[in-house]
Amino acid sequence: MKRPAKKRILSRPAAGKARKASLPRRTLSSSGIPDKLSQNILFGGVEPEILRRHCAHLPVHMWKAGEVIFDEHSRGRDLYLILSGRVRIKKFTKYGVESLLAVLHEDDFFGELSLIDGLPRSARAEAMDDCSAAIISVPTFRLLISESSAFTTNLLSNLAVRLRTMDQTFVLELGRNALTSKSKMDKLNMLIEASKIVNSTIDLDKVLTLILDVATQSIGADRGTLYLIDAASEELWSKVAQGSNMVEIRLPIGKGLAGYVGKTGETINIADAYKDPRFNPEIDKKSGYKTHNVLCMPMRDKEGRIVGVFQFLNKKEGAFSVDDEAYIEGLSVHAAIALENARLAKEMVESERLSAVGRMASTIIHDIKNPMGTLRMYAQVIKKKTGDTEAAQLAEEIIRQVDRFVNMTQEILDFSRGVSEIHLEEVNMREMMVGALQFIEKDLSKRNITIVADLQYDGVIHLDVEKMVRVFYNLAGNAADAMPDGGTLTIRTRQTDHSLAIEFIDTGHGIPPEIRGRVLEPFFSHGKKHGTGLGLAIVKKITDDHQGEIDIDSELGRGTSIRVTLPLP
Repeated sequence: MKRPAKKRILSRPAAGKARKASLPRRTLSSSGIPDKLSQNILFGGVEPEILRRHCAHLPVHMWKAGEVIFDEHSRGRDLYLILSGRVRIKKFTKYGVESLLAVLHEDDFFGELSLIDGLPRSARAEAMDDCSAAIISVPTFRLLISESSAFTTNLLSNLAVRLRTMDQTFVLELGRNALTSKSKMDKLNMLIEASKIVNSTIDLDKVLTLILDVATQSIGADRGTLYLIDAASEELWSKVAQGSNMVEIRLPIGKGLAGYVGKTGETINIADAYKDPRFNPEIDKKSGYKTHNVLCMPMRDKEGRIVGVFQFLNKKEGAFSVDDEAYIEGLSVHAAIALENARLAKEMVESERLSAVGRMASTIIHDIKNPMGTLRMYAQVIKKKTGDTEAAQLAEEIIRQVDRFVNMTQEILDFSRGVSEIHLEEVNMREMMVGALQFIEKDLSKRNITIVADLQYDGVIHLDVEKMVRVFYNLAGNAADAMPDGGTLTIRTRQTDHSLAIEFIDTGHGIPPEIRGRVLEPFFSHGKKHGTGLGLAIVKKITDDHQGEIDIDSELGRGTSIRVTLPLP
């Protein structure tokens, strides 16, 4: 009884499990094999008698494409003479990396080294196609060497050629590896320099510009855009050059190539834009710019969250490569850290400024509380005792201005402290607006500004009256500042679905596009010498506390429209 053959476990992770040859084994007849084998490079010039004597009945094996003929480290017992098909010889490094050593064709041979030195196989042999080979055993191999000098010469000549080829391949591979290593080192040095550049400032706008410039130049792109994600509005926003100004642009997450990358985190590398259905050629038609290729990649922070999107157009030489993708991916984390540092620095500065303003407001309130209280009380007495109507009106105006001054100071103090307490009550919107407009109109009429009231909504709403009136005062004041030579301020209320829209529309000089996105920020002021820069920031805070929204539309030279939208009960 025969013992079962022992199984060897092969550890080649990159190639998977070897498939054992399963096709039938056969031998070629003595009449056919010498003619066929005489074409093999090992048998050129070998005496026909020797060939017939030793090779007339060689066994022949056949393999399906992809089957392993023998594996590395297996025992070598046979020399293989290829009769049909192709065979590849390959080797694996200890890290599982595959290297192709040779591709052998019909009338070639392989497996000779183990027969010469008696050591295990040094590489793997695999069938590239359905192939067949005649097999020479060790005894036959030795007889051929001892009896035929032509066979020995052919063997040595082919071994010499293979060694020279291997040497040349080795040298070429070393050169390629050296070039690859140098290229990677250059990329690494570029990444280090880029990291230094983008972290050289804490000004958010400058950081954005530096990141985009470094990324665009490093990968050889003609143009680039860096979008940041606004999670609150679910939009991507960026600043692009328009003439000599920087204009903010926004697009919904999920729309367009950049929106898709911002939503999915996938990389889009389009070699030919006009052959890809994802590219919208209408953009080129509008801009006059011809897009050839596109690289769109997410910018991730150190936790892997998507915080922005890079979009590059038209690589100056060829198409964007995998190396370009790897470089931008490496730069991404450094860029995200630089942006976060700039944001934190900005918040720290604003926090310190708010703290200083709060301390100042607290001091003012403390110092003026008693004199303002006295002034208000005397004005009330004058109003009550005087019989003169005009004097009574002047006293009423003193009371109103004192209350306004104290409320403004308290408002700044509350904002600096982050106080967001509101007291909602049900009011008729038209009645409340009419009352507020009486005082607003008195202030603005002195500045040659006409108020046009278009109060379409006459229903009820829940809001903090005192704070909402403050919103109206601040919006009217900003509109007046935008019309230094006078103009018209239209104040409109209208219902939209389940919301109330309150619009302040002026005929002033408008807001420049490059600063439009910043007007709601604390301490931001433009085009006026007075004020704290907190007016619109306070408007936004009160609107947010009422679960509302604020939108700004403006056109230079034609005016600005600010719309506050509040939920209706």
